[in-house]
Amino acid sequence: MNKFKLTTNTKIHFGKTLFQIEALISFRNVKAGDLGGWIERENNLSHDGDAWVYGNAQVFGDAQVYGDAQVYGDAQVFGNAQVYGNAWLYGDAWLYGNAQVSGDSDICWFSNVGSEFGTLTVYKTKDGIGVTRGCFDGTLEEFEASAKKRHGESRVGNEYELLIKLIKLKLGSDDV
Repeated sequence: MNKFKLTTNTKIHFGKTLFQIEALISFRNVKAGDLGGWIERENNLSHDGDAWVYGNAQVFGDAQVYGDAQVYGDAQVFGNAQVYGNAWLYGDAWLYGNAQVSGDSDICWFSNVGSEFGTLTVYKTKDGIGVTRGCFDGTLEEFEASAKKRHGESRVGNEYELLIKLIKLKLGSDDV
């Protein structure tokens, strides 16, 4: 049984047409008839489980939200990214590329950072800590090396160095 449908409410985002979703059944804190967030196609959100996209949140490309995951606020999930399990992605976080966030993952982000004042999103994976920032998508170690090489001892370099220490403390890395 389908739990949502694509409405005729649309908006264009990054050249893609996104459709607002509407709940067909009640589940979790969603009631039948509630309008949700925005997805490009039905495959972006599973009809199984209690997964849902709320408000202005957007899921597009080959991204998937499933299980009991929730995406809300101004969060964006795209590329081949996956949000699943009991994970929550919210605020102005972006998750993209091949990033995955599960209910067993921790995630945090920092806004207005770097030379472009963007969002740095970090999350635990089964193999360590993943990072997305601007067009960067990789491990924390790769990000740290890239930031040192590109920004060195500049204000931005020092900002990233402090954030990396905080990330290691927050997400439980032993290498602080």
